[in-house]
Amino acid sequence: MPRIWSQTIAAHRDAVREATLDATAALVAEHGLTGVTMSQIAKDTGIGRATLYKYFPDVESILRAWHERQIDEHLKQLLQIRDQTDGAMQRLEAVLTAYAAAISHQREHDTDLAAQLHHGEHVAAAHQHLRKFIQDLVAEAAATGAVRQDMPANELAIYCLHALSAASSLHSPPAVHRLVQTTLTGLGNNPQQQHRSRSLQDDHQ
Repeated sequence: MPRIWSQTIAAHRDAVREATLDATAALVAEHGLTGVTMSQIAKDTGIGRATLYKYFPDVESILRAWHERQIDEHLKQLLQIRDQTDGAMQRLEAVLTAYAAAISHQREHDTDLAAQLHHGEHVAAAHQHLRKFIQDLVAEAAATGAVRQDMPANELAIYCLHALSAASSLHSPPAVHRLVQTTLTGLGNNPQQQHRSRSLQDDHQ
């Protein structure tokens, strides 16, 4: 098969796939998870049902693919924010702020849909990648003295992710901002706090 023709077919397949994901997400947002059928998706994307089934076997598989795309795009956005921000602590704050804002926005999704989609190997791998990403930012900030050093960076990264998960219950940007600032306060380099923490660690050893 000629290369140009092959590229054209691949581009067409990608376009159909993207249109299918977008149409399905819009339909679920409007009708709910149980109110969407393959026939509706085919109609909204302008392709035949037979063609649609060549790409996806059912609605659930489309939603999983859409969710994977959302996760990948979100991670790319966090990487861009990191690369566009100067200063170790500033990078950490900017990334945590964007992460919390995304969680707050996701609260509008159907709860049944969220429960179904937040499983699977892709999601688990993405969470692991995110935790390592935050861990590296924390370690970088700790190396400058801006973040406490009495706890390992991986534990502080877990703390950040769990603390910011509360953003799913917040309904305004100011509230999300306060949550991020409170989380950052917990990371702060407080010499007295670190001294007490080290003393407790010594007592348990």
